[in-house]
Amino acid sequence: MRTSRNPSTINAGSMADIAFLLLLFFLVATTISQEKGIVRKLPTPCPADQDCNADIHERNLLHILINEKGDLLVDNEVTSLKLLKNSVISFLDNNGKGNCEYCEGTKVETDSDHPAKAVISLSSHRLSSYATFISVQDELSKAYKVLRSKYATEKFGKQLDALSEEELKEVHKAYPFIVPEATVE
Repeated sequence: MRTSRNPSTINAGSMADIAFLLLLFFLVATTISQEKGIVRKLPTPCPADQDCNADIHERNLLHILINEKGDLLVDNEVTSLKLLKNSVISFLDNNGKGNCEYCEGTKVETDSDHPAKAVISLSSHRLSSYATFISVQDELSKAYKVLRSKYATEKFGKQLDALSEEELKEVHKAYPFIVPEATVE
């Protein structure tokens, strides 16, 4: 007795349809997370009546560097993140007199002439962590918020969030957020 050994075949005609349906299901069912970034406005073009290429006096420039290890250097001195806010407030708010009410042990020779002239240069190493960079940005924002709130209370007798549009512009003009950012090797 002879039996014919025909190999049995599997009909794979509908396999492509099944694979397509699975792919379509996962595309529809998967949610793509949207990352959130830092909310910042791009700087406006230089006004016609100002010289935007003017040299900045060294006294009015605060250098902040984040190295590859995540250490924070403020004017070439290692500083902890906790002390950054007070250092920035001291730099901005004493008009060169060393009389910052929020800070102790201010250095008169390194503090800015005026808050509107003060520039904070933020540089980070390309290998530094994103979390450290965001933490530094947060501390800078907190320092400006403290100073702007104090100014709003003294000038207008209101909290910062209760100011009108014109009053808010005046507060921002008194304490402009001038923080150029750079990446270093």
